Amino acid sequence: MDDAAKDQLVARFRAYLDDSDAALESGSGSEGESAPDLFTLLAEVAGLKNEIKLESRNVKSAVDEFRGLYAALREANTRLADEQARCREQELLLGLQAQKELLLDLLELRDRLQAGHDQAIRFHPGLLTRRTAVRFVASMAEGIAMNLRRLDETLARRGVRPLPALGQPFDPHTMHAAELASDPEQAEGLVVGELRKGFLYQDKLLRSAEVVVNRPERD
Repeated sequence: MDDAAKDQLVARFRAYLDDSDAALESGSGSEGESAPDLFTLLAEVAGLKNEIKLESRNVKSAVDEFRGLYAALREANTRLADEQARCREQELLLGLQAQKELLLDLLELRDRLQAGHDQAIRFHPGLLTRRTAVRFVASMAEGIAMNLRRLDETLARRGVRPLPALGQPFDPHTMHAAELASDPEQAEGLVVGELRKGFLYQDKLLRSAEVVVNRPERD
């Protein structure tokens, strides 16, 4: 290699070193300008800490408010459920009361039909009674009996059934002692007659029975 080439390479290497030093000096200067001092750093950390505390308080307040709203909503739902249950129970009671009144009206109708049937059965024609009248009373009794059977079937489908009373011990909860009898051959307190039938509705008392209770005279 000749001297000219060597001088050219040395010049390029020197220029490269000069450019490197300039770059290092410019980089160190920029870092010195951007790097904060310790006081500024501590101030920024303290400010960040205060912001975190403030945000924590806001979050806690929001959580407490949400808990209050949730408790109020749950209480409102509970009151609404209780009110709905009360309304359903009241509607059920009103329905049962209306149905009970209707069934009692049907029982009153049955009593009238039964009275008419018993009267027709007890009819005894006299000597001057025409045969047409006898046939009319017999057909009327048969028609009333048919209506009674249909009415009893209708009541049975609704859950209404007769209360067993005749021949049973007197029960003050389901029977009303309308009359007293004195039969020494029957036990005391035994129901020996039934003036008006009692009825049960779904195994609960619908109408008490009016009965005749035996009470023999004592010596």
